Amino acid sequence: MKPAHIALALLTTVLWGFNFVMIQIGLESGLPPLLMVTLRFMVVAIPALWLPRPKVPLRRMIALGTFLFIGQFALLFTGMAVGMPPGLASVTAQSQAFLTGLFAAVILRERPTRRAMAGMAIAFSGLALIATTAGGNGVTVAGLVLCLGAAASWAFGNVLLRGLGASPGGPVAFMSWLGLVPILPLLALSLAIEGPTTIGHALATLNWAGIAGVLYVALAATTVGYGIWGFLMSRYPATTVAPFALLVPITGAASAALVMGESFGPVRLAGMVLVLAGLGVTVLPRRR
Repeated sequence: MKPAHIALALLTTVLWGFNFVMIQIGLESGLPPLLMVTLRFMVVAIPALWLPRPKVPLRRMIALGTFLFIGQFALLFTGMAVGMPPGLASVTAQSQAFLTGLFAAVILRERPTRRAMAGMAIAFSGLALIATTAGGNGVTVAGLVLCLGAAASWAFGNVLLRGLGASPGGPVAFMSWLGLVPILPLLALSLAIEGPTTIGHALATLNWAGIAGVLYVALAATTVGYGIWGFLMSRYPATTVAPFALLVPITGAASAALVMGESFGPVRLAGMVLVLAGLGVTVLPRRR
């Protein structure tokens, strides 16, 4: 990968790592998870009012919006709400890196190189170490299953991004038009599961913490983060780009430490080192 593209990938991991903290802040403000996801994409889709629609077939747009946005975030936000703390959620979500490689091998016939497989194995051992420090109180089976489902949906969305070329019409136009897809389905889910009374109360009592959470996950994590991610996925094999997401637990842990005062011991630090080592084996030139 070009150095500039590596820098963009690293920026995305920072945006996504802090995303878990902001999701938690939004949920703790009183927003139900499905309503928060719906508001997220209402904000994301605003530029579609004046930006031209990307030249992507409607069926492809619907499929991308379904897996990359509806499936991933409805499951993730709900999983965090029913029993997954931000640290463990950020670790679990990154199983998408391995699932992306699996789906790409089956669907796109992309064979991962030995280096990629070795790097992912090293990084996976680091994730396993980090996960051992994030369990315990506050974790439920339902929360874990929902977050794993979110990772699988994200991975399939990654595969669908392959072959699109550069973000059609630019990353902002692409993300905003793609953000139109999940709004009505998510709103229907929110009305059916969370109910009009809960939604009305949440909107009537919406505070600055909830507003900040929605704006961050909409603009920084989705429009900017996924715009960069789609740009990179269109230029490199999925098995090269996806492992960068393994850094998200590290940036997420750092964000939690700075904002929420979370501390971590030698086991988690060792896991972070392994994740960095695995990423280096996968993406850096052999001489480096």
